[in-house]
Amino acid sequence: MIDDKSLLSTKNIPAAERLIFALDVPNAEEARDWAEKLGDSVRFYKMGLELFMASGYFELLDWLVRRDKKVFVDLKFFDVPETVRAAVRQLRNRGATFATVHGNDGILEAAVKDKEDLKVLAVTVLTSLDEQDLKDLGFQCDPQTLVLSRAKRALQIGCDGVVSSGLEAPALRQSLGEQLMIVVPGIRPVVNRETDDQKRVVDVDRAFLNGADYIVVGRPIRKSTAPRAVAESMQARIADLFAGR
Repeated sequence: MIDDKSLLSTKNIPAAERLIFALDVPNAEEARDWAEKLGDSVRFYKMGLELFMASGYFELLDWLVRRDKKVFVDLKFFDVPETVRAAVRQLRNRGATFATVHGNDGILEAAVKDKEDLKVLAVTVLTSLDEQDLKDLGFQCDPQTLVLSRAKRALQIGCDGVVSSGLEAPALRQSLGEQLMIVVPGIRPVVNRETDDQKRVVDVDRAFLNGADYIVVGRPIRKSTAPRAVAESMQARIADLFAGR
């Protein structure tokens, strides 16, 4: 059976930049070691809260940018709107490509006001949450309904994209077309999927066939005995999927 490629992203993104490696490590020195180890097998890096709480976060960002790497600042800005606006304003000229914002319409509106070339991604529903978790939080709907609702609002407000599970990506792509960028975390191998804090997961092929523009991969590469080979294998599969696009 040939996989249906009707939802495959048509955005003009180099195939090698569609893989984002999550630098979920305790310090900047270890993050640099990973960037050196992975070399040209990875061109895009995500920097999250763990690194932010260590010293040298922005020095690392600058170091990556100087090496022609793209950077995804995943700090999920969530605060009163004016504070979020100020944070985006501080970040916009640092060379980062993406930044995540979490919150209601007022927070998202503030984030996009001064973003300039920085692309703002709205967080929809964390991939660590399932339907029962949402019910526990007071949401009386399934994850797909909530993700689609939040994504539509984010697009109307002026966000560049969303962070969403690959399970909801088809509904986003079918409903919103190519208007919105879809970044999918929670990528796991087809076999030997470990039990961890990610609940709504897909593998590399399924994420892109479901409509993802980018995937974020951490543990499957970081915990491998041959991380560069794993990254290169993923890049080869991505290149094959997008061949001719």
